[in-house]
Amino acid sequence: MLKNILSIGAWTMVSRVTGFARDAMMAAILGSGPAAEAFIVAFRLPNHFRAIFGEGAFNAAFVPAYARVHEQSGNAAARLFLGRIVSLLLISQVILLGLALLFMPQLVALLAPGFEGERLALSVTLTRITFPYLLLITLATLYGGVLNASGRFTAAAAAPALLNVAMIGTLACAWVFPTAAHAAAWGVTISGVLQLAVMLWAAKRAHVLAKPEPVHFDAPVKGFFSALGPATIGSMGVQIALFADTIIASVLSAGAVAALYYADRINQLPLGIIGIAAGTVLLPEMSRLVAAGRTDDAHAAQRRTIFLTWLMAAPFLAGFITVPDLIMRALFMRGAFTAQSADAAAAALYAYGIGLPAVVLIRSAVASFYSRGDTKTPLWASLSAVAVNVVFKVLLMGPLQQAGLAFATSIGAWINLGILVVLATRRGYMVLDRRFWSMQLGIAVATLLMGVAMSFAESRLTPLIAWLPRGQEVGLLALVGVVGSVVYVGTTFAFFRALGIRLGRR
Repeated sequence: MLKNILSIGAWTMVSRVTGFARDAMMAAILGSGPAAEAFIVAFRLPNHFRAIFGEGAFNAAFVPAYARVHEQSGNAAARLFLGRIVSLLLISQVILLGLALLFMPQLVALLAPGFEGERLALSVTLTRITFPYLLLITLATLYGGVLNASGRFTAAAAAPALLNVAMIGTLACAWVFPTAAHAAAWGVTISGVLQLAVMLWAAKRAHVLAKPEPVHFDAPVKGFFSALGPATIGSMGVQIALFADTIIASVLSAGAVAALYYADRINQLPLGIIGIAAGTVLLPEMSRLVAAGRTDDAHAAQRRTIFLTWLMAAPFLAGFITVPDLIMRALFMRGAFTAQSADAAAAALYAYGIGLPAVVLIRSAVASFYSRGDTKTPLWASLSAVAVNVVFKVLLMGPLQQAGLAFATSIGAWINLGILVVLATRRGYMVLDRRFWSMQLGIAVATLLMGVAMSFAESRLTPLIAWLPRGQEVGLLALVGVVGSVVYVGTTFAFFRALGIRLGRR
């Protein structure tokens, strides 16, 4: 399991590094002005739907169902089930694409009511370019789920980097397009073609590629849809909160949409590299063990995953809380991205950091329910958290601007995780023993000391790099990161050694 998590994490790191290069390039070219905000809306709209119908609901319902069919009925039955789902997915996505292209002005106006005139018109044009990405990436995500359920994780983890490569390529050739924003939008759709091609090739090599089959609502398909409905609504809950961010930010001060976007891009780094990677590995593993009646092994796998997730994510928490301004200046402050833009994004990053532990652990917590075919409990947990989230957005948008929206997101994430853990523990779906809590305590102490060390290092090391003509923030961030990492690793090792805890499989 650790090997698979690290493999996915490594490929996700490649995706995030190329994603940073893409965002840095976009920030330098577009900044946080009207064109940048128009593209961000055009990029977010298909991605919201992808998160609902692709990575979120579809995988939550499909992976356990596919694992059960494969475990109980063999390869032929699993391939037939997959072919029927492919047909249903194609039909639904083509209909959705047609409706979206037809009613695009209304969709964009709903997502960004503060946009008017040229900014609104540009957003509509760019979203019509990017929306076909949804059809392509949803099919790619489906085959990613099939490969994950088959124990093959590399292709699905590596494919997202193609989005960044394609956008970098089109931005580099921006002179060919009407504007740089058009170039970025076409890069999104081109990447969808590339990602789908890679996933189909990987599925063919793994002998899990299935052609569309005539739709027949047999028991496995009915079971899939009974799980899909609640999972879709549950995934919509998270996306509703993100929709609310964009809607409210569009009526705040200029640059609020861009500030949230760039802060969220950094916040997504630990979520993608660690949280999603861990959840991607854990769900098929727990589904297989639960289907085989090995619940104790399933609980042990979950404890290991939660521990490893928090062990690897905690350093990001220390950085986001103690040096968010340094992070944003070092990574993005160049070209059209000014110091004011960096300060606005840093405030949002700090607020997102407060909820980071909950955000990265939610995927591991929901596996308790999804692995047992229960998609209704995560639905209610998600909707409860979203209700609180939206209320706090309204309350905090005035005094804290975009940082208030990010802080409300963090509050919602903690509520979501709390509900999931309490219910899973009560039902016996999750067992967290004393050794587990001892290890969590060690990580918490190490994180606190790392934060203190990073804050101290920033103030003390600044004079040492003042002589650099350019890139002072980059050099300072690197030095502060090294100091914090040494403190974190040393403290964690010493704490576990004192408690007699060994980081072995058992």
